[in-house]
Amino acid sequence: MTAVTNKMPSPASFQKMKEAGQKITMVTAYDYAEACAVSASEIDLILVGDSLGNVKLGYDSTLKVTMADMLLHTAAVRRGAPNKFIIGDMPYMSYHLSCEDTKQNAARFVVESEANAVKLEGGNPSRIDAIKAIVDIEIPVCAHLGLTPQSVTRYGGYKVQGKSEPAHEEILLQASAIEEAGAFMLVMEGVPELLGKKISEALNIPVIGIGAGRYCDGQVLVYHDMLGYNPNIAKFVKKYQELATLSTQALNSYHREVREGLFPGEEHVYYPIK
Repeated sequence: MTAVTNKMPSPASFQKMKEAGQKITMVTAYDYAEACAVSASEIDLILVGDSLGNVKLGYDSTLKVTMADMLLHTAAVRRGAPNKFIIGDMPYMSYHLSCEDTKQNAARFVVESEANAVKLEGGNPSRIDAIKAIVDIEIPVCAHLGLTPQSVTRYGGYKVQGKSEPAHEEILLQASAIEEAGAFMLVMEGVPELLGKKISEALNIPVIGIGAGRYCDGQVLVYHDMLGYNPNIAKFVKKYQELATLSTQALNSYHREVREGLFPGEEHVYYPIK
């Protein structure tokens, strides 16, 4: 087993891992308690995803998540995981208007929440300009292609992308442009395995897959999906534990013990009556 390190990784660390053929592990985390669990693990880096809108706030998409939400949760994750490289997910409309707005919002992640990097979705020309603008102020950028959840309205749902030949080629071109713009990492979501493989082999920067097949340079999963808190999971998710079931069992045990007068016991009482 690899020892958990207290040394903060850097974008160069992940580049070296790709070059060495060492797979990179990323998970989402959204609050202090989750971050503490990840901090104690061997996981390489944390994404504070705007998917918190779905799994923490109960929204039906990520579009309602605000900068205030993201800054609050990213700061909480930093407090729980001081030793991990943390990427803050830029929410919808935080990088869509002007390069000046984009730079200011990216800087808030670093200054106010102590993120190491930011992530944004898409690879069209305006997104390439956004990546360049953020890199220009010395903030590392992780890009995101394929099934980009902030585009759910345009897609008409959460659907696999890059299935047709034209779409396949367009994503390949966008991936190349993203690397050229200065991104240090790319998340590929919801694409055929062949496309995930092609992009991972074509780019020098690490490609992290989520539903992008077995040949990416690393993988990312949502904390709540992999630990069994979310009953509705995608094909690409593997459940590593069923913590929702265990939590319900524990709550029911507490309920019964209170009803039956078994809790609190004498060991839980200050200055018990003898």
